[in-house]
Amino acid sequence: MSSADSVPEPASAPASTPGPEPAAPAGRGGTDAGRPRRAVGLGFLLSELATLFRRPRTWAMLAALAAVPVLIAVAVRLTDGGDGRGPAFLGSITQNGLFVGFTALVVSIPLFLPLTVGVVAGDSIAGEASSATLRYLLVSPVGRIRLLVVKFTAAVVFCLVATLAVTVVGTLIGWALFPIGPVTLLSGATVDVGEALGRSLLIALFVALSLTGLAAIGLFISTLTDAPVGAMAATVVLAIAAQVVGQLSQLEWLHPWLFTYHWLDFADLLRQPIDWSSFGGNALLQLAYVAVFGALAYGRFTTKDVLS
Repeated sequence: MSSADSVPEPASAPASTPGPEPAAPAGRGGTDAGRPRRAVGLGFLLSELATLFRRPRTWAMLAALAAVPVLIAVAVRLTDGGDGRGPAFLGSITQNGLFVGFTALVVSIPLFLPLTVGVVAGDSIAGEASSATLRYLLVSPVGRIRLLVVKFTAAVVFCLVATLAVTVVGTLIGWALFPIGPVTLLSGATVDVGEALGRSLLIALFVALSLTGLAAIGLFISTLTDAPVGAMAATVVLAIAAQVVGQLSQLEWLHPWLFTYHWLDFADLLRQPIDWSSFGGNALLQLAYVAVFGALAYGRFTTKDVLS
């Protein structure tokens, strides 16, 4: 055997043991707990809704809205319908208690509903800045855009809850104090109680949709200041001013562009068949306001120095 054959083979290097995979950084497809960002966004929204509806102020506003149909129903009951003067549908309450909810919406739309929505939307960003919690919210994976989306979504949810509070309480108190039966629509057709209740919910959805433009305006104003009271007041004043302008015949050319233009057009849902033109026009108008003032809020908030 040759000397070359006697030389031992060099020992092969031991195979390297693969180390643990690096953890995904928080805010890039994952969080410190390994949850996806979508779960974080949903959790943030649920947390925001829980905070909103845990506030005594929120429940006080909802209770005030619920008191509107109660006061209307009691007043009509005590006066046996009165002299027929008053808001739309008031004269029909004594014949059918379902009209309490419709009348309460007519009364609430000009002031009470915009007032409560203005408080919620105006407080959305300015309230966090005033309480020195805004800076702590703007951390990954929340970010400024997600914060704006969550705040606006919470305001829209409040719009729906506030409108339902008026409608549901109006239906219940009307059921308790007045007879309930088939409803004669504005077109002269008659529908049963089940369809009438369905149309009541549809009207509540219409009114809630009508308030989304105002919620977007309030969100934008809330990014301009650290004083929530000022943002709330400005939002409510704009809602009232838009309605005043809508009554001026000299500015009739401007009326279709006002976010309040379709606020009282839900009467078209009380016809047979339903006239959907006002619903579609209202949806497009509110979507335009959400797009414009959402973009303004984004431009302002993403360039704003947050010091608190």
